[in-house]
Amino acid sequence: MKRRDLIKLLERNGWWLKRNGGDHDIYTDGVANEPISRQREIKEAVAQAIIRRRGLK
Repeated sequence: MKRRDLIKLLERNGWWLKRNGGDHDIYTDGVANEPISRQREIKEAVAQAIIRRRGLK
């Protein structure tokens, strides 16, 4: 999955960029944090795990 597609999905569900880490950007919904790798392509299994864990639609 492309990184920008995952970020768009997060933002549509109320998440925003909290801060930039070393190799990851940290997104938050105000309660939970989710690190997103800065690689252009994110492995499909990792992207699906984030989507399931955060209940994204």
